[in-house]
Amino acid sequence: MKKIFKLLFLVMLSTSCQAQQPRITVKGTQFYKGDKPYHYIGTNYWYGALLASKDGGDRKRLAEELDLLKSNGVDNLRILVGAEAGNQDFTVTPALQPQQGRYDDNLLEGLDYLLAEMGKRGMYAVLYLNNNWEWSGGMAQYLEWNGYGKLPNPNIKPNTWPQFMEYTKQFHKCEPCIKAFNDHIKFILGRTNTYTKKKYTEDNTIMAWQVANEPRVFTADNEAAFTKWLNGVVDLLDSLAPNQLICTGSEGKAGSADDIAIFERTHDNPKIDYLTMHIWPKNWSWYDHKNEKETLQPSIVKAVAYIDEHIEVAKRLGKPIVLEEFGLPREGESLDRKSSVNARDAFYKAIFDRLALSVKNEETFAALNFWGFGGSGKNNPANGKWTKGDDFTADPPQEPQGLNTVFSSDASTLDMIKQYNKKIN
Repeated sequence: MKKIFKLLFLVMLSTSCQAQQPRITVKGTQFYKGDKPYHYIGTNYWYGALLASKDGGDRKRLAEELDLLKSNGVDNLRILVGAEAGNQDFTVTPALQPQQGRYDDNLLEGLDYLLAEMGKRGMYAVLYLNNNWEWSGGMAQYLEWNGYGKLPNPNIKPNTWPQFMEYTKQFHKCEPCIKAFNDHIKFILGRTNTYTKKKYTEDNTIMAWQVANEPRVFTADNEAAFTKWLNGVVDLLDSLAPNQLICTGSEGKAGSADDIAIFERTHDNPKIDYLTMHIWPKNWSWYDHKNEKETLQPSIVKAVAYIDEHIEVAKRLGKPIVLEEFGLPREGESLDRKSSVNARDAFYKAIFDRLALSVKNEETFAALNFWGFGGSGKNNPANGKWTKGDDFTADPPQEPQGLNTVFSSDASTLDMIKQYNKKIN
């Protein structure tokens, strides 16, 4: 009988703690958790709902990874709200939305479970609702669903990246695509968590709704169409979730036709609560792993300059800004989790130092999410290829698994994250 009462007490305590989780708000250029400033070094954990699913997931691994993250001060996770179609090579499988407007209940329940487990630990989610890129279906899949022809997956020859981007650019003017995406938003934001019985829009575990992963203007002549679409989505999110934050998921200048003025104009909307930016030294040809000694430090200098440029935009718009994606490969682009992360740690430290300075000076640069946490997921260091049924390890399916991943075994990186989380709070 005592055991039963103890169990009931623990359940009530867990529910009570979750109910009392403070809401994240924005005041001026700062985040607040309740009445206290909120700064964080969080991570990207896009596959969290897949890992949390009852069928095909791994809830034991999920619990261990959430506990490990929390023990290192990480309480903010950026998570993908599902994928579309899931029937092409190099895309996320299974998909939350295998057909337009039809959902996989197992994955919806997985998202519920993930949020419930995060809430128990006092963690916060940034949930993004679409993707500019092919690896989860995203905008290109909406175009294919709505009569624009088969999406040209750039990972499959003879398709090319310029071809794919020109195709995806059509999304911002595709009325049936926009309607279908808006319906998706209404469906997800209208959901009630099956575990906590909380409406998503009333759950403080959800810090923010994000329009998409890296929504791009693509070309300067598309700015008007992009802005009209973006503002429409922001208006919808604001009407459905007035007590939760809204952001876009933009890379910043890199996603704005390489024009910082376009980034500023497209984000000059009072309903966008905070700004985002991403930095990828390897992808942007700043960093060459074959020439690490000569390219690492210049990459750090360029990264800090990129941050500073965006801090100025955030100041002018009066909003906080988060660097929510950044990463660097292991030594020699090795996929072996035992290989050196010295260069990555040096890059991370420079970014963390810039955040710490911003926090000290009460600048607009408020938080980070590194890319990405792969936990105890197993990859194939021989070729890194992901196939259906393999563990997710943070890098999306079209990339070598482990390329930019921080694993549970990366003690030096996790310890640094822990120390800097203490420093900024």
